[in-house]
Amino acid sequence: MSGFELLIRGGLLVDGTGRPGRPADVGIAAGRLTVLAPGEAPRTSAAEVIDARGRVVSPGFIDVHTHSDGVTLLGPSGGGSTLVRASVLQGVTTEICGNCGSSLFPALPERLSAMRAETRITFGGDVGAYADFAGFAAAHARVPRANHLASLVGHGTLRAGVLGPVDRPARPGELRTMCALLDASLAQGAAGLSTGLIYTPGSYAGTDEVVALAAVAARHGKPYVTHLRDEMSRVEEALEEAVEISRRSGAALHVSHHKTAGRYAWGRTERTLPRIAALRAEGMDVTCDVYPYTAGSTALAAMLPPWANDGGLGALTARLGDPAQRDRMRRAIAEGVPGWENTVGNGGWDRISVACAPRHPQAEGWTIADLAASADADPLDVAADLLVAEAGEVTIISHSMVEEDVRRVLAAPYAMIGSDGVPKPGGRPHPRWAGTFPRVLGRYVRELGLLRLEEAVHKMTGMAAARFGLTGRGVIRDGAHADLVVFDPATVADRATFTEPLLPPAGIDAVVAAGRVVVRDGEETGARPGTVLAL
Repeated sequence: MSGFELLIRGGLLVDGTGRPGRPADVGIAAGRLTVLAPGEAPRTSAAEVIDARGRVVSPGFIDVHTHSDGVTLLGPSGGGSTLVRASVLQGVTTEICGNCGSSLFPALPERLSAMRAETRITFGGDVGAYADFAGFAAAHARVPRANHLASLVGHGTLRAGVLGPVDRPARPGELRTMCALLDASLAQGAAGLSTGLIYTPGSYAGTDEVVALAAVAARHGKPYVTHLRDEMSRVEEALEEAVEISRRSGAALHVSHHKTAGRYAWGRTERTLPRIAALRAEGMDVTCDVYPYTAGSTALAAMLPPWANDGGLGALTARLGDPAQRDRMRRAIAEGVPGWENTVGNGGWDRISVACAPRHPQAEGWTIADLAASADADPLDVAADLLVAEAGEVTIISHSMVEEDVRRVLAAPYAMIGSDGVPKPGGRPHPRWAGTFPRVLGRYVRELGLLRLEEAVHKMTGMAAARFGLTGRGVIRDGAHADLVVFDPATVADRATFTEPLLPPAGIDAVVAAGRVVVRDGEETGARPGTVLAL
């Protein structure tokens, strides 16, 4: 046996299946893997050899939940380079974007211009809007990337791409158009359907609309992936809606970043997780993902009642300029709105900190409550003024969970790992974009013993690949795609913090994508073999 382009020698092979690790060498040729028996490697030749003694060799990590749809399209001048490398340096060889109902496609041609204006705010720059998955993939193909990208079809984007960002049910003809656009993008290779039922305009849809769309995904054998309509006080009710959608549509169900957030829901994973386990025992295909932090991140506008966002960002900023409308929003947060998650009402402005406000960097890192106290102002007015001044472009971090719930979800045998990273230029993004996978391996495997090493790797690789149809990825076996990570199990750890959120991890020695070394000794090599995956 000879002729390998790369040979990784002397490591402990943790193959992504959950089976115990074993000593083995791995050869790579033409982007594919060959697993070599102990003692076989010295009889081979290779253009490059990586010494993996004392290290683990695993499949490349699959980040099943990102909002990295447009980050490579920003380019170096738009701040994309630093953000892109954070994912690769932590060992991620495939990102799945289009989550929480938000993607860069599809839309009717006459809606593309308006959609493009909205994506500038959502994704931090002019990343475009596309009629279908093929257009999205073609745009990315023009911008070299280190790792691979797959995308779900975002229901909120699909809805806005047909109806616009309006608070009303879809008419029968509009729903047929939405189904047709979804069907076309799934046929072209999109990974499934996602919803973000706390976010407008997705939150304007009723259950029946989502069932009709999820049925299209089911016909393609692709999952329904959902940010539940409520992850706080009504999380169990929201989970039951997702179950109903899955059962009626026939689509497999995947619950995004499962959590029970806000003081009225802390501890409820003791009920939601047994419910999911029971559904699986009954034969239902349901899984979830989780990130290893007690804080989330989203847009500041999502802290406002749904009606405030009716009509899109322009309509929102107009309402925010009206004192009477502000008072109405203030009352809605204090009293609640039927069917609305109400993050601030479940937690408080003291748990909401500003992550990114491009024109007001002095606000970044401070809570809305702190900013209000320093200005002797009402927190709602501070939030409203900031949104108006930033034309809606404000990202926040919400400290809304407790560690016990995070650990329960991490330990669930059907939970995989997703960063939920929101990579936008500037500010202080959530450290999960740079630290999720090393944090699981360092804190929850080595330090706390919550997971076995092989179990954690399976959650990051083989389990994720199986859920999203990534054939030949997520496992190390003969003929599999050559996406690999070499890491030190004794030192691997996240270093990213809320103050320095893009610090690279420790202990990730090498990352291989499509057979090429993209990270060596913890540094990018400049290789760009990544592709957009059509599934």
